[in-house]
Amino acid sequence: MSEPVVTPAPRRPRPSVVTLTPAAADRVRALLAANPDKVGLKIGVKNGGCAGQEYVFSLTDVVSSFDEAVDFDGARVVIEGKAILYLIGTEIDWEVTPLASKFVFRNPNQTDACGCGESVTITPATG
Repeated sequence: MSEPVVTPAPRRPRPSVVTLTPAAADRVRALLAANPDKVGLKIGVKNGGCAGQEYVFSLTDVVSSFDEAVDFDGARVVIEGKAILYLIGTEIDWEVTPLASKFVFRNPNQTDACGCGESVTITPATG
């Protein structure tokens, strides 16, 4: 008697942890084009600042097994594994004003921000 062959059901696609606006995707593509040895823009959250947490960025050449890589037409962002629950549902934009150019996070998990805008308070997503 032979063992039955069990074929796992195909996984349903998961929603992206974050989304990028077209302006943010353009900026990420430009950063990666200027640094061809890097595979993505790594985004994380660290403790710091007057509100308790800060978003952090770095270009990376590695995607670890705990990270989540998200591609937007050639703009790859790599979400640090320990930051995923803090960033679920976040839209990232690239904003240019007369005084600054910066990534802007529209994070539904953010509950507070300091007056200068450099640090935030984020609670992990639930459900």
